[in-house]
Amino acid sequence: MTSPALAERLGGLLFFPVTAFGPDGGLDLGAFRDHVRAGVDKGAGAVFACCGTGEFHALTREEFGACVAAAVEAADGRVPVVAGAGYGTAVALQYAKAAEDAGADGLLAMPPYLVVPDQAGLLRHYTALAAGTSLPVIVYQRDNAVLTPETVVELAANPSVVGLKDGVGDLDLMQRIISAVRTELPGPEGRGFRYFNGLPTAELTGLAYRGIGVTLYSSAVYAFSPEIALAFHTALTTGDDATVNRLLDGFYRPLVNLRNKGRGYAVSLVKAGVRLRGLDVGEVRPPLSEPSAAHVAELAALIERGTALLADR
Repeated sequence: MTSPALAERLGGLLFFPVTAFGPDGGLDLGAFRDHVRAGVDKGAGAVFACCGTGEFHALTREEFGACVAAAVEAADGRVPVVAGAGYGTAVALQYAKAAEDAGADGLLAMPPYLVVPDQAGLLRHYTALAAGTSLPVIVYQRDNAVLTPETVVELAANPSVVGLKDGVGDLDLMQRIISAVRTELPGPEGRGFRYFNGLPTAELTGLAYRGIGVTLYSSAVYAFSPEIALAFHTALTTGDDATVNRLLDGFYRPLVNLRNKGRGYAVSLVKAGVRLRGLDVGEVRPPLSEPSAAHVAELAALIERGTALLADR
């Protein structure tokens, strides 16, 4: 009996674990397994390993393969494991092969490195990546890889491309993409294509994305405070907007304000949060840098405040 397709398995809160490094700067696979296992135990719907929050940019191909294998081991088949793949087409295919060998269930195709391609080039890139692996592919649009509705329709018609992660935040564009796919691909391809909000601290825009029918989202907060993240997700998906707004006002908006105080904080502040909660996952690798001690103290206070808001509920 074959397992369900990745698109059918994606649900719940999407967990993007940080990658753990030891005091010498090398991988700490033990701490990474603990981090992933704890996230799955607490109720993550899927694990996206070695993606943006997982410092994909800083990993060698060998480290990447070892981390993806460790995530697969820790998840133990309970939820799908999706691995990042990036850079140019040839290198992305090498990472795709490493993810496949490690037992991943799918790929998150991150933007190509450095260049700003046109739509034809992006289509060629993602089509070649999908053709070069047996793993289903989710395309991550952001920065230098922003897709038109017409390009997404062509990608969605490819059975190996199963979803779009949006890191742009242009709701007008997203609504036109969803409408175009629904109109041009009314059969199983269009209906099975998945969309999710991939903005940093995606909870802040959760209500807006819910309004256009996009309820899947990636949660960086889940990496360091799964209780807050799960409470928000439950409230958002059940229509408990009073709880949503209480957490937005008391926790998520202040968190975004803090995140915006430093470059790279979408990763380094999350990693600091994991350490604050008792798991030593090490520091970020350069060219990222650590948040200031004052900002880490602000984060600790915010976590306390968010936890208190749950008790008030």
